[in-house]
Amino acid sequence: MTITTRTDTQSSGLHTADGHHLIRVQGARVNNLKDVSVEIPKRRLTVFTGVSGSGKSSLVFGTIAAESQRMINETYSAFVQGFMPTLSRPEVDVLEGLTTAIIVDQERMGANPRSTVGTATDANAMLRILFSRLGQPHIGSPNAYSFNIPTVKASGAITVERGNKTKAEKATFNRLGGMCPRCEGMGNVSDFDLRALYDDSKSLSGGALTIPGYSMDGWYGRIFSGAGFNMDKPINKFTKKEMHDLLYKEPTKIKVEGINLTYEGIIPKIQKSMLSKDVDSLQPHVRAFVERAITFTTCPDCGGTRLSQEALSSKIKGKNIADVCTMQITDLADWVRGLDEPSVAPLLAGLQHLLDSFAEIGLGYLSLDRPSGTLSGGEAQRTKMIRHLGSSLTDVTYVFDEPTIGLHPHDIERMNSLLLQLRDKGNTVLVVEHKPESIAIADHIVDLGPGAGTGGGTVCFEGTVEGLRGSDTITGRHLDDRAQLKESVRSASGALEIRGASTNNLKNVDVDIPLGVLCVLTGVAGSGKSSLIRGSVAKREGVVVIDQTGIRGSRRSNPATYTGLLEPIRKAFAKANGVKPALFSSNSEGACPTCNGAGVIYTDLGVMATVETTCEECDGKRFQAAVLEFTLGGRNIAEVLAMPVAEAEEFFEDGDARTPAAHKILDRLADVGLGYLTLGQPLTTLSGGERQRLKLAAQMAEKGDVYILDEPTTGLHLADVENLLGLLDRLVDSGKSVIVIEHHQAVMAHADWIIDLGPGAGHDGGKIVFEGSPADLVAGRSTLTGEHLAAYVGAI
Repeated sequence: MTITTRTDTQSSGLHTADGHHLIRVQGARVNNLKDVSVEIPKRRLTVFTGVSGSGKSSLVFGTIAAESQRMINETYSAFVQGFMPTLSRPEVDVLEGLTTAIIVDQERMGANPRSTVGTATDANAMLRILFSRLGQPHIGSPNAYSFNIPTVKASGAITVERGNKTKAEKATFNRLGGMCPRCEGMGNVSDFDLRALYDDSKSLSGGALTIPGYSMDGWYGRIFSGAGFNMDKPINKFTKKEMHDLLYKEPTKIKVEGINLTYEGIIPKIQKSMLSKDVDSLQPHVRAFVERAITFTTCPDCGGTRLSQEALSSKIKGKNIADVCTMQITDLADWVRGLDEPSVAPLLAGLQHLLDSFAEIGLGYLSLDRPSGTLSGGEAQRTKMIRHLGSSLTDVTYVFDEPTIGLHPHDIERMNSLLLQLRDKGNTVLVVEHKPESIAIADHIVDLGPGAGTGGGTVCFEGTVEGLRGSDTITGRHLDDRAQLKESVRSASGALEIRGASTNNLKNVDVDIPLGVLCVLTGVAGSGKSSLIRGSVAKREGVVVIDQTGIRGSRRSNPATYTGLLEPIRKAFAKANGVKPALFSSNSEGACPTCNGAGVIYTDLGVMATVETTCEECDGKRFQAAVLEFTLGGRNIAEVLAMPVAEAEEFFEDGDARTPAAHKILDRLADVGLGYLTLGQPLTTLSGGERQRLKLAAQMAEKGDVYILDEPTTGLHLADVENLLGLLDRLVDSGKSVIVIEHHQAVMAHADWIIDLGPGAGHDGGKIVFEGSPADLVAGRSTLTGEHLAAYVGAI
């Protein structure tokens, strides 16, 4: 018997394992993808391009990253999977060569008020160890410096075994934590306005409590009654003990109708249910109540540092841990560099590398005590990136969603080098991007399109940057687009005066923002642009701010509900058919009873992925069959909601379906470049760029004279930037004043007036370094923005 051995790969010096160098996707059909097949090289940097809504995120996040995460989740036990998000298999025929995917997206960082930049990275953990080793006086372990760990004291009997005898001895246990006991590590204390909690002229059963959700018709009424309160007695007649029990009583077991329940005073209950979360993450009506009823003041015991007096007393070179966390990170890096202590040399080297990474990535202007919930999407993404730069993991797939968002052209160069650094460690880097500076560094490019929505979802080009440049795709044609400086600029009709602005890093800034023109605020990330606008302009009368905060909406929300478009459409259907408008709402009387107007039925399979199936009763149309018999202009409500914006705009313009109120809103949606979106498309399926433009369309209806836009080019393809500039021009020509915070050079070149902040970030910024026309900025080249804009417009 002869044994054959494979020598073909071995003789050439290659191993069979080295042949798996591609991620192969075949037949991807997630969202708008039309049977997409691509081959992506591993250990290379691949950039995915295409107009907003062309299917980039569906391919990268919805297919490749989603399947990688799902397969990793399936390796855990069923018990652990029960606590993890359930992911269903993406619609794709073949996915081969996947590696572990690490998604570095623009989701805002946690809604936990205890989370800071320092706790979100390893910086705080390292500093705590450093102070526990070198701090004088020595107060204990690293836990003694953590504002998230309380001090615990206990005493009692313990059993001690000696020889064959056991003996009970009295012992005390003490664990020192760094949490300030007064504010519980929050840095502020809350003070309740009792008048906002109840109306003392009423009784509990008469609706005295004015707290959201505290209705006496349900279990709350039974609990208060079971706790011994007289439900018909006005609150102003309560005794001191009754008032204390109502407001402050500790959790107490009670029995209501034979059921064991817990009664707790109103104030501790509110603190646990509402104040333990980030205020911005609360539902709007709850957030309004919190802002009305509760005032937050700096904790008098810790001065807002969140730390106990013991932690604040321990110092290194005259600084305690709170002092170093409030320092700008670039200054902190210099302070750490000055510590020469051989006993903790490896720790100092690791901390030094981490702090230098912040500076490299353009976040050196932050401080470690900055709450992570206050970071912008771009800042949050870069903070997450820092965790991976020092990681020992290799041969994984890193997925980035527009990492250049919020970055000045000067900072984009640094971001590019960091992406290449991740690739050179042996990782596969996938980037969804629009900026030509970042497309230029790609090893491989996948261009999707040709259009957006139903007009996209196909691969238009695959290959190198040079190949893309020579291709006839929209991205290829616009890759080398360069805006020209305007020959003449508009004259201001007035000015918004700002005097002595000192929010955050601003240094007593005096500036006049011209009105009646397109004014652009520029400067490196952290130079003070947002501080100037939020601190001195945003709250003025007649000012409409369109920022990058996410749109809150469920899978039932869609462009028609968000913009208020559905209201005139429902009324038009009701009037034409002589019935109630509520019949034409999938959340009200007209909803399909089987799926409750969702169009799909969700089947929860316990620890497995929730299965989503189209409702057989309404065939995904969301309405009762009887409702679909009512028509307007020959179309029923389901057909209207399936129309793209551009088609609906024509439909409601004239004829039987003429509805001026609906046409006006559709006009604005088309204006911001969303003509391809269907009216009933769930908001959860929209990309970041689409959501911001939807918000722009909705807020353009507000009565305001001054519009402030925060980086409106976010998520916009090169070809769409031109449309946006046209929209900004139309706003200015209609008599509005438009102020844009922007890094995109095409917008800068198109401005009538530029205000440049800097010269650096953090305490190196906060000054006005230039005011004037774009032509003067280019001619002077006196600032970083001036140099980059001059290079962009090809000035000699």
